[in-house]
Amino acid sequence: MAVSVRAVFFIAAFFLGSEAQNDFSKLPESFKKGVELALQQVNSHTVLQHHFLFFKSVEKSSIEAGFGVNYIYHNFYLKATKCSRGTAEAGLNKCAFRNDRPLIDCGICYKLYGGKIEKEPKPYIHCVHKPALTEDMKKIRVEHCNNGAYGNGASTLLASTGTQK
Repeated sequence: MAVSVRAVFFIAAFFLGSEAQNDFSKLPESFKKGVELALQQVNSHTVLQHHFLFFKSVEKSSIEAGFGVNYIYHNFYLKATKCSRGTAEAGLNKCAFRNDRPLIDCGICYKLYGGKIEKEPKPYIHCVHKPALTEDMKKIRVEHCNNGAYGNGASTLLASTGTQK
């Protein structure tokens, strides 16, 4: 009995991990660029011992402002892997997710021009361990991303078309 329960657990963990990697591969390129930017920032923190990878999207929105300009907002989760921080070319086929660490909740907004993230306005990246995330922090994220720097005219980034899971 214990063997069959263990087998079911490992099979479920394998499929959940591959589903998360598929979620990243299904993201539009404009959203992948932001996730990669957040991953670079999170994985560079010396306090963190494990390598983190994209886990799943919570909310996405995009405004097409014309002339090749897009304003992006993306709220997503990062999850710790069994690989140590700094692992080169870490992916789910090399670094399996850990289930004993809290998720990191990231909210990011940035401007794309010609498919590249612009330096101005500076991309806003706010990532925090999920248990520590407060409603006030979420509110500040939304306010920051909707202030004039990321909006275009009267439209607001979080009121635009997008998906929420």
